[in-house]
Amino acid sequence: MGRIDRRIADAVDTADLWKLARRRVPPIVTEYFRGGADAEITLRGNVRAFQQAVTTARGARSFPSLDLSTTCIGHRMDIPFFISPVGSLRALGPMADAVASRVAGEFNTVMTLSTLSGTPLEDVVAASRGDCWFQLYLCGGRETAARGIERARRAGFTALMLTIDTGVAGMRAMHARMKPMEVARPFRGLGPTERLRLALAKSKLAPQMLCRPTWLASHLRDGGLFDFENVLDIDGAPMPYADIGAQLEASVVTWEDLKWIREAWGEGPLIVKGVHDAEDARRAEDLGATGVVWSNHGGRQQDRVPPALHIVAREMPRLTDSRLDFMMDGGIRNGTDVLIALSHGLKAVGLGRVTAAGLGAGGHAGLTRAFEIVKSELERAMRLVGVGSIGEIHAAGPDLRRESLLAGDGHLPPIVF
Repeated sequence: MGRIDRRIADAVDTADLWKLARRRVPPIVTEYFRGGADAEITLRGNVRAFQQAVTTARGARSFPSLDLSTTCIGHRMDIPFFISPVGSLRALGPMADAVASRVAGEFNTVMTLSTLSGTPLEDVVAASRGDCWFQLYLCGGRETAARGIERARRAGFTALMLTIDTGVAGMRAMHARMKPMEVARPFRGLGPTERLRLALAKSKLAPQMLCRPTWLASHLRDGGLFDFENVLDIDGAPMPYADIGAQLEASVVTWEDLKWIREAWGEGPLIVKGVHDAEDARRAEDLGATGVVWSNHGGRQQDRVPPALHIVAREMPRLTDSRLDFMMDGGIRNGTDVLIALSHGLKAVGLGRVTAAGLGAGGHAGLTRAFEIVKSELERAMRLVGVGSIGEIHAAGPDLRRESLLAGDGHLPPIVF
């Protein structure tokens, strides 16, 4: 086992993996996955909400085995967490979306592929033994999106996930200061002066890349900066990476869009992601949604909105008559977080930054270790709390939680990622 592999094997929690990812991958890349909108109040709030949550612990209980399986939108998973859609995973390593899909399949859970990915969606489905969901943005307009939906169905994706909280792209201030889109521009079509300026801008990245030779070598072998292989124009050409900002601003989704998307997708499960309140959840259900993901986009869109866990706690009790399956993402870093989330009645939770941490630390080995860690933490938390299955977590519900009487957050650990 090599040095990097040993470090991965020795990782105790997902924060250890994130630290490894930061050593291996240049800051201009890792900041894309780490950062949040504006002052990052919501990003930190997502994590703090879980850190401040308190559980009970029922003693004198023994469980020869645990049942971590769950069923969500008709899909059975062996573990109650799945891979949330994360754009640009291929920046972390070759064909990283397919690598993530392979790991998800090995744990018999779901890989959700972002529209804004650099790996052909057919390769992502082929890599997994489990189910794959396709997350949809309307980049390129309705006709382009409709072609993407049809392509996803033919490839074998078993559910469609529509993200609704991207009216505009959030201002990830720390990443914006690095000017990533400026250096992502290609040289073609530029005059001599502009070419020189772009070359100088790109050259400023050399120090952070040259001191990460493992990442740089794999990135170059993988073709360097990728196009978005799953956003194809009428001629079959992929969307260039540098076009992402303008495309997102031009692809705002509305409730009217949900009607034709539901029709284009057909009878398969349809999930609406980025829901903040019960009214939007009901509207999604009325328009044919099968499930909802409570999500503030990991704090990457609108800052100063409530933490995702608080959204769940406030809004789900207003939907006791709903037939939707509920999920969430945002702020989940360990298995106890998963247990706390599920105690609110969620069927499953999504891992976004944890997925990026694992892939960044070391591709398949790194993400496998991330899943092993979260699964082990969940199992330990279940035994200590005194529940033997996800069904028991749901049945106990609020009885598993306690109100924290500690004031402030001075006792809480620092937020690593």
